[in-house]
Amino acid sequence: MQGLKRKVVYATLFELIAIGLTSSLLMFGAGHDAGHAGVAAVASSAVAYVWNFIFNYAFEAWEARQAKRGRGWQRRVAHAVGFEGGLVVMLVPLFAWWLGITLWDALVLDIGLLLFFLVYTYIYNLAFDRVFGLPASAQG
Repeated sequence: MQGLKRKVVYATLFELIAIGLTSSLLMFGAGHDAGHAGVAAVASSAVAYVWNFIFNYAFEAWEARQAKRGRGWQRRVAHAVGFEGGLVVMLVPLFAWWLGITLWDALVLDIGLLLFFLVYTYIYNLAFDRVFGLPASAQG
């Protein structure tokens, strides 16, 4: 599976799983009520969904220009860090506003989510590539 279809399937599956995980983490880990946690999870997933397309388009364009093909652990780590780093910039103000907390508290909350999602993103990408194959940008 390649192209737009791959990106839609990738991002949709990623975010559906992420909504469940994020709302649970916000409810049980950060002590927010289900309503606020659920809306924050859906809003952050909507932001992440759009960011997913933008980031993966740019990452695959960069990847296609690399001499070395494939996705070793270094490239997978770079992908996960780049994707999640961009989300921090976008989500900290959103969490602070929606949850009624300071930017510092939102950053601490987001760092906790970030650490979790770095691992989730790495594992998800590994599993997705095993099930659907590598994108054309990583193939030899």
